[in-house]
Amino acid sequence: MDRECVSLLPRVCEVLAASGSSLPDDTILEKLLDWFTALTEAGESLLEACPCLLEFISAVMHDTASAPGVLSFTLRLIGLLAAAEDDFIVLKESLVLDLVFSCQHWQELGLWEDPCIRIGWIQGLRTTLQHPNGLSFFRQADFIEPLLQLQTDTSLFVASAANQMLAHVLLFCQPVSSIGCNGTNKKEDEQNTSVSKAVVENPAEPMEINQDCTAVVDAISEYLKRALGVPKGSAQLHQCQQTLRLLALLLGQTKPPLHDKLLQTVTASLEEMVAADCSELTLPLMDVILAACSRVPDQRITRLLTFMLNVRKPADLVHAAAAFLRGSHHDRVHTAQSVRLLLLPLDIISGQNRLGTNTAGDMHRFAMTEQLKSKTSCISMISVCLTNTPQIAHMDPDCLPCAPDLIVSGILSLLRICSGDSSSSSAGCSEVFRNVIGSGKVQKCALEALTAVSNSPGANGKLTDVLTLLIQYLDDPDSDPTVLHKSYQALVKWMSVCTDVSFITDQLRHDLVQVVKKRACDMRWEVRDSTMEFLGHLGAMRVCRAPAEQACDASEALLGGCCCTTPLLREALQDPESYVRASAIKALAQTVMHSWQEGAAPTQEQTEIVTRLLEILSQDTEGFARRAVVKFFIAWFSSHTSHTPPSSPASPSCSLLMQSVRSVLSRGCADLDWEVKVHTLELAELLLDKAFLGHGSYTKGSDARPAQPHAYAVMPDRAYTLHTHGDTRAQDAESDLVDVLKSLVEQGVISALLSGLVDCDRPVALKACRLLITLRVTVCPASQGDPDVSDATATVARVSCELPRAGWAQEIRKILGVRTEANAERDLNALNATSFEDHSEEGASAVSHCERVSVCEALGSLGLDDRLEILSRSSDHVHNSPLSLLQDILTASTSHTHSNTQPGQEVIVDCY
Repeated sequence: MDRECVSLLPRVCEVLAASGSSLPDDTILEKLLDWFTALTEAGESLLEACPCLLEFISAVMHDTASAPGVLSFTLRLIGLLAAAEDDFIVLKESLVLDLVFSCQHWQELGLWEDPCIRIGWIQGLRTTLQHPNGLSFFRQADFIEPLLQLQTDTSLFVASAANQMLAHVLLFCQPVSSIGCNGTNKKEDEQNTSVSKAVVENPAEPMEINQDCTAVVDAISEYLKRALGVPKGSAQLHQCQQTLRLLALLLGQTKPPLHDKLLQTVTASLEEMVAADCSELTLPLMDVILAACSRVPDQRITRLLTFMLNVRKPADLVHAAAAFLRGSHHDRVHTAQSVRLLLLPLDIISGQNRLGTNTAGDMHRFAMTEQLKSKTSCISMISVCLTNTPQIAHMDPDCLPCAPDLIVSGILSLLRICSGDSSSSSAGCSEVFRNVIGSGKVQKCALEALTAVSNSPGANGKLTDVLTLLIQYLDDPDSDPTVLHKSYQALVKWMSVCTDVSFITDQLRHDLVQVVKKRACDMRWEVRDSTMEFLGHLGAMRVCRAPAEQACDASEALLGGCCCTTPLLREALQDPESYVRASAIKALAQTVMHSWQEGAAPTQEQTEIVTRLLEILSQDTEGFARRAVVKFFIAWFSSHTSHTPPSSPASPSCSLLMQSVRSVLSRGCADLDWEVKVHTLELAELLLDKAFLGHGSYTKGSDARPAQPHAYAVMPDRAYTLHTHGDTRAQDAESDLVDVLKSLVEQGVISALLSGLVDCDRPVALKACRLLITLRVTVCPASQGDPDVSDATATVARVSCELPRAGWAQEIRKILGVRTEANAERDLNALNATSFEDHSEEGASAVSHCERVSVCEALGSLGLDDRLEILSRSSDHVHNSPLSLLQDILTASTSHTHSNTQPGQEVIVDCY
């Protein structure tokens, strides 16, 4: 433990013991406990390192005014200390354990009613149970009874903790010899609880079934036998549900012989509960049965499963079948039975007997039809059915009662009925149809199912029917935004698996074009946004008009190409909703760029689009649209460079792109949104990659570094290797290197990187620093005294860039030492006299007599390696530390002692 932390901890303990309810931050106790836990796991004895903890525990336990949160923390801390056998003995001899874990003690103080105390008691006791001495203490104090009572506590958190504790106790009593036996594999053993892991890793602990273990196992088994039964009231029902959850937890983790003992104890009670046909117990019973099935198959459990899938209420049968398919244990007989049950509601509503004749099916059909006449039951059962339909459609055909394409037909029939299509309901029951007509929940579930079955066997034959239905849904004035969104998603997914669109008639194309134009002008912004997303997805998708033809854009095949989509997208750039503008910009990147790569001169429309995008980047008030603009140029540049060899002359469309790059970089780097700035640096990185393509010492960013996690995550340290130019090829490429560097300066890449380096947002500065290091390695030789590179050094060093007098350049000057006091006042005047747009777009030329600095000199003087080390560590290495936590607690306590503190002047502490 850190020496300074040890010195502060006694004062912190005094503050916490005397804090009452006035804690600076309600998470400090959790953070303290996390720190103590980490120290314990590292093998450190807390009582040896921090004797003050024992005094703290004694002070809190004898102070009836202590806050419940502090008491709960103390209970968990005591459990953490007692997890080590030596500290356990110390606490036991000092009678601390007997006092703090006495339920009667807390009841006499009137604190047991507080859930905070009860959960602290459970968690502290659980942590104590890590060694045989802990088990002996647990059994001798007879903690089983209060734990069993808490297992049905009114607080769900307490009840769940009690369940976990009981499982912990029972698994702790599981003999080592049972681990890994009876056919279970290593992977299953690794998934066991932490207790079982500890037992296996520490064979010195005598974990055979001794007197303590036997007593605990017998007590829990007897409780299970007593608690499981047909409930006769709400209280008993709650107890049964909780007990079944506990039993499922135990059966899923125990192994023979303990598993067999539990199963033998509860089988009779389970049979009684299954026969009682209580709907509230269907899912808990299935969890227990499936947990039991996860081990070696047992005839008793198989019989219970068969009963659950046969003799139940229709709604319970559907839920039981769904639970079975979700489980990992599938046998062919019960799988086929579950599939038939789940497809039966769909079969009944569609009015077509797709399941054929089956005695068991016919037995359930009448009862299920009657159940479907109730609207609540109908929507619930249909939703469960549709949720499982995709899994069913992709199953082995031998398990299916009908062909997969008939399942697709059933979903289509249901969707037609939901929209009020009377022709689809002529063969079914009208009382059932009324329950699903106009039901948004059923429509959403059915559309999700339709999307998921698009690649199922035989689905291709339903493409025309699917497309026709989805167009009808998109055209329906009663469809809500979510239904329309899911309709678009289904249409895109079905088109993505379609290799030939020759089946699509001119009428279908005309209908789709009309409905898309209609929805692009919808009053609801969510619908307009979904429409823009749909256009973008189509533009990025390739399909064939006919088997022998080349692939084309799906938007061209379905909507007639840019003549339909581009006007809609351009109009959406003016949309009042930023989400719609952003989606339109993304869709433009996916649709119009293909026509910009042919080398033809830019059209007026293309120029107007680029102009509008630059306006959005500099003027839009929402970050979504501005981010989308920078991504547009990234996609455009990436697409162009991937299709154009470096040696080929620039096309007119490329000229339009390159003319825009400087404006994008300058405006993007001046943005207030950190994501816009990061995307701008990604564009700068692409320009670097293209400029140095083929250069021997340049390492492409994407090749050198793996994909990053979230931008604000802690980054690991990375090693960077400097490449030298100490061969004749460096001299041969000298002039090319100078030209490339000058080009990067003119495009604004260097300014963008320098601006990002001193940015206040860490992700921006981190990315800029890495790119500058890559640039330094490429253009600045590592060995300045090498005669082979001296000439190249002198030539490249003459390449310079301008530093504007305002904004980010002031910080760069300060680092480089080129900013003097004499020009400080002049810089301030220039900043006041120059508009924001001057600095953001044309900052290098907005102020005359801008200072110039050598690029190589700057790269060598900015301390990039030290900056990278600091930026890679993030701020957590300073603030997220035990020392910071302890100091914050003491600082906050000092502020509380000053009675003359004025309102609004309190010390605000976040305890990291």
